Amino acid sequence: MPFGDILGQTTAKRILQNSLRKDTLGHAYLFSGPAGSGQMKTALTLAQAIFCTTLKDDACGECLECRKVEHGNHPDLKILSPEGSSIKIDQIRDLQRVFSYRAEGGNPKVYIIDEAGKMTVQAANSLLKFLEEPPVPAVAILIADNSQSLLPTIQSRTQRIPFAPLSPETMLQVLSNEGVSAPLARCAASLTSGLEGCRELLTQNWFAEIRNLVLQLAKESLGKNGSAVATAGQKLFKTGLGEHLDTCFSMFHLWFKDMLYFLYRKHESIVFIDQLDFISNYARTRTSSEWVAYMEYAAESKKKLRFNVNAQLCLEQFLIRLES
Repeated sequence: MPFGDILGQTTAKRILQNSLRKDTLGHAYLFSGPAGSGQMKTALTLAQAIFCTTLKDDACGECLECRKVEHGNHPDLKILSPEGSSIKIDQIRDLQRVFSYRAEGGNPKVYIIDEAGKMTVQAANSLLKFLEEPPVPAVAILIADNSQSLLPTIQSRTQRIPFAPLSPETMLQVLSNEGVSAPLARCAASLTSGLEGCRELLTQNWFAEIRNLVLQLAKESLGKNGSAVATAGQKLFKTGLGEHLDTCFSMFHLWFKDMLYFLYRKHESIVFIDQLDFISNYARTRTSSEWVAYMEYAAESKKKLRFNVNAQLCLEQFLIRLES
């Protein structure tokens, strides 16, 4: 696909296309930014542009070289991704073996390492010299959510290309065109940083169930009738939804923020827009400070989960604090 088909990422596209146009392409790039913000699509487009026989600074998408990349069978492109939980030294050695042969065309070979932060120490050390002195002309593209997850020596040998989260508005427009319901789309777009992650979340059956349960628990806790804890036990932990508690707390955070948006008359920013009638009735039952405190409770509860606090106890304590 051409660079123009990649949503957002103006800075990344400008840097790469300028390098192609001026024949100043670097030997190694680090695409760093939130997961799902288009790094892999951009990496594949850059590979197409390098091989493209029609355009100098973009991918035409039509020539034989572009189509080989699109179909995943270009002989001069190699993509590595974790095997299991990590990228292992044998994968890097295999990459080095493949790159010991010259490219079929006059262009450099290209290799993409997805989730590069998951390289083992041995794999990362094996990659170091290869980055600087490949046996044939090559362009390396490393993709990592967090550049700091890579060895400093690898960071210093690559040119960092920053990727920013896509705006929720951009994602909502695309999802709307794809026929996704607005309530689910708004929620998913607020919890992810890119379309790929958003679409993945929307395919999960539990996502809509968690959203409905959060709404039920939030309304029951505001009613202060003490039923929210019992509901959580019955509908969350007895149905297997408890393993998605991190997302649950994130949705609570969005719900309380919606109350603030209503108070500040920023209705266009409300995520749970299908609950506007309820929000309009209850937003003024608490002060802004109280809603902010509830958001902090949700953030604290997410943090407790990361420290392996019992999930059911964590949620029950959270709901009791809301009802007190």
